[in-house]
Amino acid sequence: MKRTGPTNIHLQGLIQELNRLGRDKNINLWRRIAEDLSKSTRSRREVNIDKIVKHTNDGEIALVPGKVLGIGDMTKKLTVAGWKFSKSAEDKINKNGRAISIETLIKENPGGKKVRIIG
Repeated sequence: MKRTGPTNIHLQGLIQELNRLGRDKNINLWRRIAEDLSKSTRSRREVNIDKIVKHTNDGEIALVPGKVLGIGDMTKKLTVAGWKFSKSAEDKINKNGRAISIETLIKENPGGKKVRIIG
């Protein structure tokens, strides 16, 4: 059976944008995220807030190429970028930091500086 990739139109556009940005500006971070998002839904990462807090420092940008789940407490001031957020995760993150989409991260930080991939 031939693998077709993601069928979500928004995800397809994001993957194309990440690949273009990675190729044109030679930024391996965006190519890596595009590759991770191209995987099947079952293979994509699901990361809880407690894991994000454990592996980051205050003021950092955490990037999750998958879904952010709400188990744990957000004790640090972080910016968390992800493909999807559970409702509880988004609420907890926005109390101390910011929950943003990957598209927003690309607009705010096209060079991909000081971004930590979690998951």
